[in-house]
Amino acid sequence: MQDEWQAHPWLGTVLTASAAVAYSTAGYFTRLIELDIPTVLFWRGLYAGLFMSVCIVLLHGKETVASVRNIGLTGLLAAILSAAATVCYLNALRLTTVAEVMAINATAPFISGALAWLMIGEKERWQVVLASVFALAGIVIMVGPDALTGQLGGALLAFMMTFSLVSMIVIMRVKKSVSMLPASCLSAFLSSIVVWPIASEAIPTGKTMFHLVLFGVFQFGLGLTLLTLGARHITALRSSLLHRLQTVLGPLWVWLAFAEVPPATTIVGGSIVLAATVAASLFRDVGQLTTRSPITKNERAVK
Repeated sequence: MQDEWQAHPWLGTVLTASAAVAYSTAGYFTRLIELDIPTVLFWRGLYAGLFMSVCIVLLHGKETVASVRNIGLTGLLAAILSAAATVCYLNALRLTTVAEVMAINATAPFISGALAWLMIGEKERWQVVLASVFALAGIVIMVGPDALTGQLGGALLAFMMTFSLVSMIVIMRVKKSVSMLPASCLSAFLSSIVVWPIASEAIPTGKTMFHLVLFGVFQFGLGLTLLTLGARHITALRSSLLHRLQTVLGPLWVWLAFAEVPPATTIVGGSIVLAATVAASLFRDVGQLTTRSPITKNERAVK
């Protein structure tokens, strides 16, 4: 039997924000590694899966096999959604602009909040919802007025990516009493399997392979691990909002590493997103108040 699970909002906030920091290095590694995208994604998923496998063994010890079984069909669905998001993201970037993908992905907090409310009755403070509106406005400023001018196919794939990711987060909220790390680990391996047929057969060597290891372990593996652990402790809307930090930090790492100065709109919009996420973190998470078990409700009614 598993130990009784209990939410810790501040821990969830720290874990999810840390996940956003890890994810935000994607642009840095993409500029650093001069390989085609399918090949990069193949090695990234492979190393991320191996890293997460080690994390699962360290966290669960003798219960590792049981933790894998416990994810059930729900966990398998979460893994498929996560892998699908990776594939949709890759193809969306090929069909439309990065700005359009960012703009569509900025709707994630509202989609996740609506899904969590419909599926498990999870509610959020109005202040956090307002912070999400400000974050959306900040991203609109970052990407500019011409963001939504790409191809329809690319926009649809970007929406599918966003919907897949928020659905995964909501599923983790539904199964928050069960460790979903094995499901996230499976999704990393699935993302490699999906791009395997179109990846290069040549095996990278030297510095390139070292950078691929860092990309897989730090950006994807660590980021996905922290996001999975954090999603158990905070509402779906808040988790998606905190994840917008990667949009702000991504240009910063490229600026520091490659001296690519971001435009003023990126700085202004990013500051708004950062302020919104910090403000949202100051409000206590009330999501678990609306998702208690029937037993707890009955006990409260008796009292």
